[in-house]
Amino acid sequence: MLVPPPGSHSNEYGIIRTFASDEERKSFYASPAFLAWKEKVSSLTEGEPAYKELHGLEAFFRNQTAPNPPQWKMAVATYLGVVPVTIFTSQTVGHLLKGQNYFVANLVGNACVVALLAWAVMPLVTRILKRWLHST
Repeated sequence: MLVPPPGSHSNEYGIIRTFASDEERKSFYASPAFLAWKEKVSSLTEGEPAYKELHGLEAFFRNQTAPNPPQWKMAVATYLGVVPVTIFTSQTVGHLLKGQNYFVANLVGNACVVALLAWAVMPLVTRILKRWLHST
C-alpha cells in the first residue's frame, strides 16, 4: 500500500497489485470478492478509483513462487536481450535514418530498442532463462 508521506496534507492512498497474466488481472477485477470489497469501501473514497497499469523491465523477472533473481542475473539476462536488439535496430532502422539529424535518429532508434525489449525480447529471454534466473 502506498501512503502519503509524513507531514503531507494529501489524502491519496494507493494499492499495488501484480498478476501473472492479463487474464488473471481481468478475472480478479471481475470477481465477486473484489466487486464486494469495492462496494464496501466506496463510502471511504472520493470519486471513482484510478487504475493504472505499470510496466517495466523489472516486472519480467518476477516470480510468484520464488524471490527475485540476484541483480547480476537480471543484468546478464538484460544484456542478452539488448545486444541482438541493438544490432538488429542499427542494421534496419539505423539504415533507414541515415542522413537524418543525429539527435532525431537516436531518439527513434532508441524508442525502437525499448519497444522491442519491452514487448517482444525480454518476455522471451526471461521465459527461456526462467530456470537459471530463479536457481540458487
